[in-house]
Amino acid sequence: MTVPDIQLNDGYTIPQLGYGVFKVPPADTERAVSEALELGYRHIDTAAIYGNEEGVGAAIATSGIARNELFVTTKLWNDRHDGDEPQAALRESLEKLGLDQVDLYLVHWPTPARDNYSHAWAQLIDLRDQGLARSIGVSNFLVPHLERIVADTGVVPAVDQIELHPAHQQREVTSWASRHGIHIEAWGPLGQGKYDLFGTPAVADAATAHGKTPAQVVIRWHLQHGHILFPKSVQRARLAENLDVFDFALSDAEIAAIDELDQPDGSGRVSADPNEVN
Repeated sequence: MTVPDIQLNDGYTIPQLGYGVFKVPPADTERAVSEALELGYRHIDTAAIYGNEEGVGAAIATSGIARNELFVTTKLWNDRHDGDEPQAALRESLEKLGLDQVDLYLVHWPTPARDNYSHAWAQLIDLRDQGLARSIGVSNFLVPHLERIVADTGVVPAVDQIELHPAHQQREVTSWASRHGIHIEAWGPLGQGKYDLFGTPAVADAATAHGKTPAQVVIRWHLQHGHILFPKSVQRARLAENLDVFDFALSDAEIAAIDELDQPDGSGRVSADPNEVN
């Protein structure tokens, strides 16, 4: 099993499938990340606000895996966009992770009411230039937010990490990103269990046809669309299952059937609207 790499617009590569530790309790994080690394995951996605960067760092330190074989992402929280706060925030994250550099640093939310995300983005550019972050990107940015930071700085993010699953495909954002060389990372790729995604005929029928679980079918749908994703679990068996998706492919018809699950009016969203998170 080899997870494919995707080349980013800055020339670096990122493993397309990783392990996300959103809502993994800090006390469980070291064990969960260690098990993920043992199973073959090499891409770990965390954030300052998750409160579990230390656990990620501890698992990395004891893994015996060379640093250049790992891809680690963390994120700048919303109350640290102003002044030099992004500089201090990343240094704090690096200390907790036990690293000299993260592979990817993201502005976690645009917080538009604060009107400081363009400044935060400029600070990330400086952090990249200092070598503290290899690649930089954003999370939960919609098209107006992306347009503004590119206009203000001339620097295009490497990725935009957004809520994306079959009921909420965010085609306006994904289309803009594709035209500008930004890769999409999908968080909540399985809908966070907040609707009966696995019971839909499009997913269930494909699972039966391929002898796979519905979750594996949805992960495969993301992969074939070129999304970078990191489904979350704290169960070793589920971690292994989520990685076992490279021995089959969905047909064009199966992909199209899952595409049809989109709710373009936004009613399929299962988390917060980026315009309302401040």
